[in-house]
Amino acid sequence: MTRSAEFALPDLGEGLTEAEIVRWHVAVGDRVEADQVVVEVETAKAVVDVPCPHAGVVVTLHGAAGDVLAVGAPLTTIACEDSPHEQHRTEERAGSGNVLVGYGTGGTATRRRRRAHTSSRTLRTAEPQNAPAPNGAPRVLSPIVRRLAKQHGVDLSNVVGTGPSGVILRRDVDSAARPEPPQRDGEIRTPLRGLRGAVADKLARSRREIPDASTWVDVDATRLLEARALLKERADISLLSLIARFCVAGLRRFPELNASVDTERGEIVQFGHINLGFAAQTPRGLMVPVVRDAHEMSTAQLSEAIAHRTGLARAGDLEPKHLTGGTFTLNNYGVFGVDGSTPIINHPEAAILGIGRIIDKPWAHRGELALRKVTQLSLTFDHRVCDGATAGGFLRYIADCTENPITALADL
Repeated sequence: MTRSAEFALPDLGEGLTEAEIVRWHVAVGDRVEADQVVVEVETAKAVVDVPCPHAGVVVTLHGAAGDVLAVGAPLTTIACEDSPHEQHRTEERAGSGNVLVGYGTGGTATRRRRRAHTSSRTLRTAEPQNAPAPNGAPRVLSPIVRRLAKQHGVDLSNVVGTGPSGVILRRDVDSAARPEPPQRDGEIRTPLRGLRGAVADKLARSRREIPDASTWVDVDATRLLEARALLKERADISLLSLIARFCVAGLRRFPELNASVDTERGEIVQFGHINLGFAAQTPRGLMVPVVRDAHEMSTAQLSEAIAHRTGLARAGDLEPKHLTGGTFTLNNYGVFGVDGSTPIINHPEAAILGIGRIIDKPWAHRGELALRKVTQLSLTFDHRVCDGATAGGFLRYIADCTENPITALADL
């Protein structure tokens, strides 16, 4: 027996309530299998492949690329036939949400095969099936678009839709609610949404709420480079992972910096675990992957974890759990060829350590002037959680470890 099944945007977890459609992998009239990825959406944390729990023929796509849908809003309508397999989908139809590809399923290889299969054929534009009403009523498929129009007092009958077949999208309502300012020659305007919007909100909140202060020191990193060269004979240990190892040890000695301020309760929360975040530049923008329980890892394990997270971030395959829960952040801005910086704290953490480029500089070494490998370390910290003495002590400890890494590693 053929029936019509509506598949809604499932709960994406991590407190996320909406997602923007990036692209459809299917079009109206396509046949889909159960658990086949049908759409790619972008949340504030990651790009996610969404599989459909129903098998059948696509009847309707509820939205187009660029539309933002709320969790629970319809994604697709499928004409499907009841089968024993469908009996196992009651949980999904009850609203608990199917497992999303990229959210911990471990199906990376399967996802890539499906993407490759999709890219091998020409994607057709998803055309809405419901024709406009005889009275010329506006074409709106997304409930979130109707809600947005109501909130802003926008008359949809006066809005020109830019979606397929004239469907009104969220951007059309946004434009009607906030008319575009005159654009000068050469201007490029980019909406602050998705990952870029999430980063902007977090950094702005950090500046608003955290009374930060910065301190820095130049250090001789010559021995650090020598130590790394020796360690690479046994394992692929990166410079970043060595600094990360020193940070973990430093946070054990100065736990005030491994903390957060609970503004609602008026308390400083000091963590017993260390979840180390590190800034990573990706094609989608700046991301901060997190290595959880870094204090339980050896230097080699920490290096492997950082390399693994970096690879996932640049490939766009990071899970949301790898982008949250950090207690301290490390930022290697030296890779961009700059000497120093005053990085913004990754809210709601209490501190961030920055590393500048390592370059040859004249340096007083053993009572003589010598050419040494010098870098700058900078620490930005929340002045509510500690004073300059604690911050300076932590930074000096990291500097001493950098200048004498073999001694430091022997003590860890």
